[in-house]
Amino acid sequence: MTLRSDAAEAGGAMPPETAIAPGGRGAAPAGTVPVWDPFVRFFHWSLVGLFALAFATGDEVEWLHLAAGYSVAALVALRLVWGFVGARHARFSGFVRPPREVLAYLRDAARLRAPRHLGHNPAGGAMVVALLGMLAGLTATGFMMTTDAFWGAQWVEDLHEGFANATLLLIGLHVAGVLFASFEHGENLVRAMITGRKRAR
Repeated sequence: MTLRSDAAEAGGAMPPETAIAPGGRGAAPAGTVPVWDPFVRFFHWSLVGLFALAFATGDEVEWLHLAAGYSVAALVALRLVWGFVGARHARFSGFVRPPREVLAYLRDAARLRAPRHLGHNPAGGAMVVALLGMLAGLTATGFMMTTDAFWGAQWVEDLHEGFANATLLLIGLHVAGVLFASFEHGENLVRAMITGRKRAR
């Protein structure tokens, strides 16, 4: 696999995501390469903080809850745009895979045989799509609750709460998946989302 800088990855032809054979656990790092660009990292950690803030203030501080919700909506919109124009590993074309590939990856992961991916693996890509969808529904229903047309509509409030609970479930699965993949491939994926770099092999 040819390794390129972020600048090279941001333009030109983009080869599909390349998997790296399993068995890297315990191996000495052979250097690192840039994977997560600054916007992806900003989006990820800002979303963590804003969702936690919105969840904590939902029934207590309405103005802060609304501000956090609108900020989440703006982040999701920007991430959708970045999914088409961003750097290689941020683009949906680089990590959104068909359901059969996601299931095959999960089956291999359960056997500790899943290949390592420099960017999102197929399960991680599916999680990104699922979380963006849930957050879009969550913020849309939250906005609806502030309008005259849907003010006090119980079904909108119930749907908003359902999106919130489903998002919490996905977050739990996401954290579990990150920890599992970190163990399986012997690398700290949380640190990688902070530094933007992962080992080359």
